[in-house]
Amino acid sequence: MRVFAFALLILASAAQAAPTLSLPPSAMRTAEDQSAMGSYALPVGPWKAGKVESLRTEGEVTQTAWRIRDGSVTTMGLLATLRDQLGREGFEILFECAADECGGFDFRFATPVLPEPEMHVDLGDFRFLSARRETGDAPDYVSLLVSKSTDSGYVQMTRVGAALVQPLPIAAAEFSPQESAPSSDSLADQLVANGKVVLGDLRFATGSTELGGEDFPSLDALADFLSAHPDKAIALVGHTDAEGPLAANVAVSRKRAQSVVDRLVSLHGVNPAQLTADGVGYLSPLASNLTPEGRSQNRRVEAMITSTR
Repeated sequence: MRVFAFALLILASAAQAAPTLSLPPSAMRTAEDQSAMGSYALPVGPWKAGKVESLRTEGEVTQTAWRIRDGSVTTMGLLATLRDQLGREGFEILFECAADECGGFDFRFATPVLPEPEMHVDLGDFRFLSARRETGDAPDYVSLLVSKSTDSGYVQMTRVGAALVQPLPIAAAEFSPQESAPSSDSLADQLVANGKVVLGDLRFATGSTELGGEDFPSLDALADFLSAHPDKAIALVGHTDAEGPLAANVAVSRKRAQSVVDRLVSLHGVNPAQLTADGVGYLSPLASNLTPEGRSQNRRVEAMITSTR
């Protein structure tokens, strides 16, 4: 994957104090919290024996969150790009983990996270790393928490070090969303690890149950997975928000899942015996239906492994 083609800029006077990160151009800073002099328990190990192993750090503590409005980004791809950039800027990775290996729920709630909806964390799909760079007078510490919803990626950076002159602005640049689309390997990893994966790049016409006409990288990846694993079966499960009666939502969600099955069979050559379609309406939300963002996350189609071999 190429490095994403835009940077978070910093003033020259602060260039040695803060990392320069790259994110897709659809990224928007959603929240920032800064303490002129504070401390931060930097995680350097997973949740274990009732606590997270951490390193006490002191200095200016800045937490910043960004939302990337692109449903095709993956947590693996986002973190890999940011990790590579930190390495090029002299940071040493102290600890890295993903979801369950971090400690899942316990890890997430044992470390400071900016509130929803500015920073969203899917407990089944998040990644974390912590890093340190020696800068002379005092080390510079950074942690990154990466997660996603059905239509967006989320990044939180916690930085501890010398005082910065001003917040980090974002510079616009060109970017191809295809570069962050899920690969066969990353989709397979999520399916095998979690038993299911949200096909976050799918698009349906407003008020329609028919899948849009464009290419969807997630379906390419899912077709590759099924071709490589002919013994596996997948259920496509549609979900809706909570607007309208349950029976109508179940019907819509089932028809949308069937539309995905039809596309996989007709255009990707998937064996129909490996696929089923169903819908559960609003009975399995990912987020609150009380906000537009939450309702958007809840409208989705998931692929779920149903075979046990």
